[in-house]
Amino acid sequence: MLKRVRKGVHKMTSALNSESENSVMGMTGGKKIPADGTGVIKLDPWLEPFKDALRSRYSHAQKLIKTIDETEGGLEKFSKGTEKFGFVVHDNGDITYREWAPNALRAYLIGDFNEWNRDATPMTRGEYGRWEVTLPSRDGQLAIPHGSKVKISLVIPTSHERLERVPAWITRVTQNLNFSPVYDGVFWHPPQNERYTFRHPRPPKPKSVRIYEAHVGISSPELRITTYKEFTKNVLPRIKHLGYNVIQLMAIMEHAYYASFGYQINSFFAASSRFGTPEDLKELIDTAHGMGITVLLDMVHSHASKNTEDGLNQFDGTDNLYFHEGSKGVHEQWDSRVFNYGHHEVLRFLLSNLRFWMEEYRFDGFRFDGVTSMLYTHHGIGSGFSGGYHEYFGPNVDEDGVIYLMLANEMLHNLYPNCLTIAEDVSGMPALCVALSLGGIGFDYRLAMAIPDMYIKWLKEKEDADWDMGALTHTLVNRRHGEKTVAYAESHDQALVGDKSLLMWLCDKELYTNMSILSVFTPVIERGLSLHKMIRLVTHGLGGEGYLNFEGNEFGHPEWLDFPRDGNDNSYWYARRQFNLPDDDMLRYKFLNEFDCKMQWTEEKYGWLHSDEACLSLKNEQDKVIVFERAGLLWIFNFHPTQSFSDYRVGIEAAGTYQIILDTDDPAFGGFGRNAKGTRFFTTPFRWNERKNFIQVYIPVRTAIVLALESTL
Repeated sequence: MLKRVRKGVHKMTSALNSESENSVMGMTGGKKIPADGTGVIKLDPWLEPFKDALRSRYSHAQKLIKTIDETEGGLEKFSKGTEKFGFVVHDNGDITYREWAPNALRAYLIGDFNEWNRDATPMTRGEYGRWEVTLPSRDGQLAIPHGSKVKISLVIPTSHERLERVPAWITRVTQNLNFSPVYDGVFWHPPQNERYTFRHPRPPKPKSVRIYEAHVGISSPELRITTYKEFTKNVLPRIKHLGYNVIQLMAIMEHAYYASFGYQINSFFAASSRFGTPEDLKELIDTAHGMGITVLLDMVHSHASKNTEDGLNQFDGTDNLYFHEGSKGVHEQWDSRVFNYGHHEVLRFLLSNLRFWMEEYRFDGFRFDGVTSMLYTHHGIGSGFSGGYHEYFGPNVDEDGVIYLMLANEMLHNLYPNCLTIAEDVSGMPALCVALSLGGIGFDYRLAMAIPDMYIKWLKEKEDADWDMGALTHTLVNRRHGEKTVAYAESHDQALVGDKSLLMWLCDKELYTNMSILSVFTPVIERGLSLHKMIRLVTHGLGGEGYLNFEGNEFGHPEWLDFPRDGNDNSYWYARRQFNLPDDDMLRYKFLNEFDCKMQWTEEKYGWLHSDEACLSLKNEQDKVIVFERAGLLWIFNFHPTQSFSDYRVGIEAAGTYQIILDTDDPAFGGFGRNAKGTRFFTTPFRWNERKNFIQVYIPVRTAIVLALESTL
């Protein structure tokens, strides 16, 4: 009875969330639900004691939007900062450059175009410390040629020192490590015949989100940085073959230090020049759209690089232009700067940044990195987050950060109805993925970050016989119902040097000696392949409303990820993905690759990720067996390390004849084929495990099967 009630509550809360407008100015989806920020209490009654805080937050967001409406003409205009700031080329060929630097006494534009003469092109100071200069076209030609290097030169008070900075809104920066690690600002305005023309419309918003997390630079077996064009040609077809319908691109926003994995941004509007030109990135995204694949950008607004010469830090000589002043503006753990989300011009910069990537490159949404850091004044440092609701309200919460995220979702979802936003939050902040009109923060999905931590911990510390089926299923289903969650067995975090991927934990040194089909199929490799498939399948089926995989992990990439740095003699050996491994018919990596492919395409057909949550009917600790139903499918897992079970009775609600549609033991996936294909399973009308019927199945040791009604095949 409890399970049926819970399922009904889940359906009700999901409906209320989906039927409510994702706008703080919008309508809630239910009658008698006030539009004052307390609607979330209908989804989560534990929030009742904090209704005053919810009202305050909601009111704050509404007031800020009204202020922007009155002073800027609305969020739509406010987020078009690129039409005012940075380099704006007018129809007549004139170029206007604007920059916000209120501390500067004087400002000059310098570059190749004026032979770097510090005084040749002075700028005029306007209100709020905005500087500007207009360069008229010359005989129909731009005053600054395309591809020219540029900087802003600022004179600061007291010392009258000159500071030369890369423009904050620059859309192209390049680095020549033969001369200096410092980036150069580049004026990017290619002639019309050199600009990429988009050919494909954005794909529709996917009902099920199957995400392939990818880093362009590592996407080749070769010991070098891969380009956008190579990713387009070589990796996009792999992603399409595997059945992923969303790509999450990492490290696109320009970052000075390659080994930072893209998380120390210095130029927020510039696509990384390591991988090619902006036009090449546009081609990548457009080609993915032509394949029906949604493309997300890994968005880093949680912090910024401390670089001064080619970053935002101390841009006009002060430490509090874009960031908080003093220690409040420093992220101690990441050694980076923290944005002041309460400042009007910072909001303009960040919201315009989101708008720019959606418009200029036609991304379809964002995975917001480090959301925990944005939500709390302590940035998550030293906080274990026990789950007590008092942790989500009060002085430890950075209300300005929360409001910024609400405004970002307000702007994105209203201008781009099919936009996807995903939050990376370890704290479990309630209402993160609830509609704004209900008092939520407005994200579409959150990441289930506890799941991969559990797998790594168990593989490090537990014997297989000690795996706890109750704890496993609890971790997989323990999410805020009514809020969508992206589950994953491992992401890039688990691939980094200092840790190991799941297959490395499972097989260790035998990955180098026994992955050939000509070598002995050892117990270690057999266990590794089996659990690798089972872990992914149970996560996919039970863990959430979306699924994520980091590139290469689908086939069990044998080595960790480590970028070139002083500590490894600047080697690219570990900064690559060895796609040659699953392509080699003599290696067992192909089995994992094809299982992953089958899993994604089976989800495409049956749609369990966007179906109701699973009904868990069995978690047998002695047998190590888990059984659940979802999307009309029957999922059966035998995690026992030594024992197979014949004629194992499992409950099922819907009567009929069933067949296996997915079998981890299939020879095509490196298994033994102990269940014959085409076997028919007939239900018996006898109540079992609180289900109306039962069937009897054979579940070999360390295998899983998924069954579907014969009529759906």
